[in-house]
Amino acid sequence: MGLNLLLVEDDAALVAMLERDLREMGHHVSVATDGRAAIEAVTRDRFDAMILDLMLPTVDGLSVLQRIRQDGMGLPVIILSALGRPVEKVEGLDAGADDYVVKPVTAAELNARLNAILRGRRQPAQDGDTLRAGDIVVSPARFRAWRDGKAVDLSKIEFNLLLELVRNVDSIVTRAMLLEKVWGYDFEPATNLVDVHIRRLRAKLTANGGDDPISTVRGVGYLLPG
Repeated sequence: MGLNLLLVEDDAALVAMLERDLREMGHHVSVATDGRAAIEAVTRDRFDAMILDLMLPTVDGLSVLQRIRQDGMGLPVIILSALGRPVEKVEGLDAGADDYVVKPVTAAELNARLNAILRGRRQPAQDGDTLRAGDIVVSPARFRAWRDGKAVDLSKIEFNLLLELVRNVDSIVTRAMLLEKVWGYDFEPATNLVDVHIRRLRAKLTANGGDDPISTVRGVGYLLPG
């Protein structure tokens, strides 16, 4: 079954090639050639995934991604960029991307990556494949999370944060521990990186009602009761 995709790219030749090839694979492809149009499109229409360039007119791709994550959209996003340094990949994934692909790329590779992301989100958890903390259940192998039996649509960073909290249920998880486990940092960045993503995670976990399950231990970190 084909996907409803939003391709956000301002390179006309690349758009023509990807749009043609993805449609031949059975997908429906809408195109936005600047960041503002991309934001308007995801606000107006429902898509299965977004393929997002970073260097865009009007609003850059990273800002587009940050905007939709701040608005609570769990839309799967693959960043497609000519920028391939590790620091740029980390920045894109930190902003909430599910994957980061460096140009040049073929539609076949994008299709495989899209299928991998969506397969992980859609497959149900199996026995022995879950961890629990109260009414929260996570499936590391399936990259899925539920609260009170309802699926919670999380970005990769949000999911990994929740996973660490669940793995350490009833124990304090420090910011330093989260920075190391989720981001791979062995230093404290100047920004409130952890707090920002915990705030987004809390919003997702309480979207269907219920109390905030994450306790803040002031000056130390966070705790998820069992």
